[in-house]
Amino acid sequence: MQNEITRPIKLLDERGRVTEPGWARQLYWKYDRKDIRAPKWRIKEWDYYLIANSSYGVAFTISDLGYIGMASVSFLHFEEGWEKTQTILDVMPLGKYALSSHSDNGNAEFQNKKLMLKYEVKPGKRLIYCHFKDFLEDKDLDVELTLSQPPMDTMCIATPWAKKPACFYYNQKINCLPASGRATLGKDTFHFKKGTDFGVLDWGRGVWTYDNTWYWGTGSGEIDGTPFGLNLGYGFSDRSSATENIIFYNNKAHKLDQVIFQIPKKTDGSYDFLKDWTITSNDGRLSGTFHPVLNRQANINVLVIATIQNQIFGHFNGTAILDDHTSIPVKDFFCAIEVVHNRY
Repeated sequence: MQNEITRPIKLLDERGRVTEPGWARQLYWKYDRKDIRAPKWRIKEWDYYLIANSSYGVAFTISDLGYIGMASVSFLHFEEGWEKTQTILDVMPLGKYALSSHSDNGNAEFQNKKLMLKYEVKPGKRLIYCHFKDFLEDKDLDVELTLSQPPMDTMCIATPWAKKPACFYYNQKINCLPASGRATLGKDTFHFKKGTDFGVLDWGRGVWTYDNTWYWGTGSGEIDGTPFGLNLGYGFSDRSSATENIIFYNNKAHKLDQVIFQIPKKTDGSYDFLKDWTITSNDGRLSGTFHPVLNRQANINVLVIATIQNQIFGHFNGTAILDDHTSIPVKDFFCAIEVVHNRY
């Protein structure tokens, strides 16, 4: 039985442990850095946005990982099969980015000589501004985007690590945010339009153990004019109290139990990410095939800090079953699934 939180509560007790692990449709747990019983260099905070359609997309990260900060920008061209990611590292931010204690107050900014990346949150919308000098082959990247946020369910989770109860993962995913605006790369402009283009926010706070691998899938769009989204994830923290697997339909959450990504393997045992995957849930409410079109790979290895990322974009075909047993056929639904191994 998954534990759903339905009221505002404090996230951490006096020992720095999650007061009540579980999941929620809104960000009910109250987060305060002062309640954390860990050194500042172990605290992780990040705001990540992905905005895409089936042709192209952009992604942005501002993250304070304690002893290192990262500001990352990606441009993804799915039709042409290429992507470019630029990441700027910042030593020992230790909270200086002042990332928010609640996603509703999610203003954030990173700026240096090469990059200006800014998030603004206003009633009913989120604004993203980016200027990245010499982003690709001497071409600047300029982005101005608006993400509308109607009243909607979200996917929130607060879970500890079983053997390290003072470590915790507190996260919110906001899917199906209608997007509008543009990204200009050199002389080429790429437009994002409401009705076809959507964004997702991955808002996270926590203290992690050193070595972790997570699996996360996200998709936002429409089916026959109705907002539809998926958030799927596992492998990170103790999920005995709740999973983060969920279907969004018409901005309402329909909770799933366990989900597994059956990723093909090569003869040497490593994943063959660009072959078709099978995705299933143990409750029989989600099943289908994921057909990859692009893998955004990133490897960072700096002293004790290492991350190996594979973020695969493609199309899901299958069936999703809502809480009332309504079966939703899903055809060529664009989504992203990442497999990330971190040591930091």
